[in-house]
Amino acid sequence: MNDPHLLSLTVNGTEEEVVVEPRRTLADVLRHDLRLTGTHVGCEHGVCGACTVLVDDAPVRACLVFAVQAEGADVRTVESLDAGGQLSDLQQAFSDHHGLQCGFCTPGFLMLAEGVLAESPDADREEIREALSANLCRCTGYQTIVDAVHATACTRRSQEVPS
Repeated sequence: MNDPHLLSLTVNGTEEEVVVEPRRTLADVLRHDLRLTGTHVGCEHGVCGACTVLVDDAPVRACLVFAVQAEGADVRTVESLDAGGQLSDLQQAFSDHHGLQCGFCTPGFLMLAEGVLAESPDADREEIREALSANLCRCTGYQTIVDAVHATACTRRSQEVPS
């Protein structure tokens, strides 16, 4: 039952194979096996959201998902936002709007926001606030994070090419 499993998944666009024990979490595999340390582990109970990643474009708590559950999945971590050494539009908005302070929760918020904006590109401030309430931040008071995500949503909408 605890025999190692060969896990195949795509992480940030790269196909990966990792031998894992069934009890290991996706957060552990990302951080320890794949060295993607941007996925932070806070509470390890799924409460804080610091470990949020996208699995098949949906935000999930990597500390609550067994790695073997991600078999064949497309996983995106905060490292996927790197645009050749440049901040992504969302990362830049977090900086511009002071949507981060200590930074511990920031990767989880960024990935949650990416998922929210992909699912609801027309989200207004209230929808964004509601979605972001799933993650915890003890430094910013959330308003600046909401401002950053809303600004990104507005910018992305204005850059859409009409069909």
